[in-house]
Amino acid sequence: MQYAPVVVSLPIADRPTSYRFYSEGLGLDAVGEPAEDGIPEPLQFALNDGLRVMLVPVGGFGWVIGRHEVARRGHSECVLSLSAATSAEAAQLVERARAAGAEVVVEPGQQPWGFAGAFADPDGHLWMVSAETA
Repeated sequence: MQYAPVVVSLPIADRPTSYRFYSEGLGLDAVGEPAEDGIPEPLQFALNDGLRVMLVPVGGFGWVIGRHEVARRGHSECVLSLSAATSAEAAQLVERARAAGAEVVVEPGQQPWGFAGAFADPDGHLWMVSAETA
């Protein structure tokens, strides 16, 4: 059985900050109709035809996870990875994220498996951008 789209939900502190970072900073397209604040609710971005990231305020995220605690900033349980066509494209996306307010945690460069860099979004969620080719 296949599920499409797959939605990865991440807790966030501030909808406008996250909306600006993902839409203007990373160039992703928001999915859905704008709410009263002009930001789609729920706040989702299409990464491709089969994958979306949904950004949920911490309070609402708690409704889904119950008593399980959200990892505090600086403690990550996963790394979300994006593939770029070339190392230049990967480095450019990391720099675009930095310019939008991301903390670059691994500068773009050659790794044993290929070219990669990583950044933390405004809420500390880790993203790696990699490319297999130069």
